[in-house]
Amino acid sequence: MGWKDKIPGLGGKKSIPKSLPGKRVSYSDDAEHEIEEKLEYDRAHRVGFGRFVRHPLKVLTEQPINILIVCVPVSLAFFLISTVTMIRQYGLSVMFTTTIIDDIAVISILIAIGPLAILQTRESKRINNLEEALPNFFRDLAGMNDSGMTLPNAVHLVSAGEYSTLTPFIRKMDSEMSWNVPFVQAMYRFGQRLRTPLADRSVDLIAKASRAGGDASEVLRAAANDTYEFVSLKTERNNNMMIYVVIVLVSFLVFLFVIFILVTTFLTTMATAAQAGGQSGPQFIKNLNLFFYKRLFAHAAMIQGVFSGLVAGQMGEGSAIAGLKYSAIMLLIAWISFRFFV
Repeated sequence: MGWKDKIPGLGGKKSIPKSLPGKRVSYSDDAEHEIEEKLEYDRAHRVGFGRFVRHPLKVLTEQPINILIVCVPVSLAFFLISTVTMIRQYGLSVMFTTTIIDDIAVISILIAIGPLAILQTRESKRINNLEEALPNFFRDLAGMNDSGMTLPNAVHLVSAGEYSTLTPFIRKMDSEMSWNVPFVQAMYRFGQRLRTPLADRSVDLIAKASRAGGDASEVLRAAANDTYEFVSLKTERNNNMMIYVVIVLVSFLVFLFVIFILVTTFLTTMATAAQAGGQSGPQFIKNLNLFFYKRLFAHAAMIQGVFSGLVAGQMGEGSAIAGLKYSAIMLLIAWISFRFFV
C-alpha cells in the first residue's frame, strides 16, 4: 500500500463513493413519479366533479342544461322551506283556504326554469350568429387561397376582417398557426371552440379533405356552400314555423280570456244569487264554492301555459328546452291574472 492509498480522495478506492450513482437514479425516479402524480391529479380535475369544483361558473354556463345542477336543488329547497314555514304559522288549512301555496309553487317553478330559459336563449343566439358568419369566412379563405396565398397567410389576412362574433375565434386560430401549428390541427381546435353542430361538420370535412391531399380551395368553397345552404334552410324553417308558435300563444290567451269571463261573470253571478236567495234555489247553487273554482281554473291556466310553451319551442325551434322562455312568460301571465285580477 502506497502513501496515496492511505489518504482518501487521492489514490484510494474511497475517493468516489459507490452509492452516489444509486442516489442519483433514485432521485430521478422520485422526481418523475412526482411529476406523473401531479399530471394525473390535474387530468382528474379536468372532468367530472373535480372540474366543477375548480371552475364552477364555467361548468354551469358552458351548457345551458348544466344550470339545473343549482336551480333544481334551490327550487326544491325554497318550496319545502316556504311550505313548512306557512304550515307551522297558519296550520294545515292554509293549503286549502288560501293561494299562498300556489304562489310558492309558481315562484319555485320560475326559479327552476328561468335561468335555463335565459341561458338557452343566449346560447341559441350565439349559435345562430356564429353559423351565419361561417359561409363568408370559408368563402373568403377559399378566394385568398385561389390567389396563390398559403393557408396560414390567408387565415392571417382574413383575421383582420370583421365576421361578427366569429372574429375572436378566427384571430385565435391565426395566433396558433403563427406558432407553426398545422392547419388541420388549428382547424380542429377552431371547431372545438365554436361548439356548434354545423361548425363540427364543416371542420371535419375540411380537415379530412386536407389530409387526403385534395384541393384546399375547392374544399373550403364546398364547406362555404354547405354552411350557406344549412343556414338558409334553418332560417326558412324558423320563419315558416313561426306562425304555429303564434297560434299556440294566441290559443293560450284565448283560453285565459274565456276562463276570465266565465269566472268574473257567470260564476260570480251564481255565487251572488246563492247568497241572496238564502235557502231557496237549486241545491248546486247553494253549495257553489267560488274560491274552489277560481283556484281550479288558475291551476288549469298555469298548467296549459307551461306545456303550451314547450310545444311552441318544439314546433318553432325544434327543441322543447327552447320553449321554456314561452312557458315562463305564460306561467307568469296566468299567475298574475288570477292573483290580482280574477
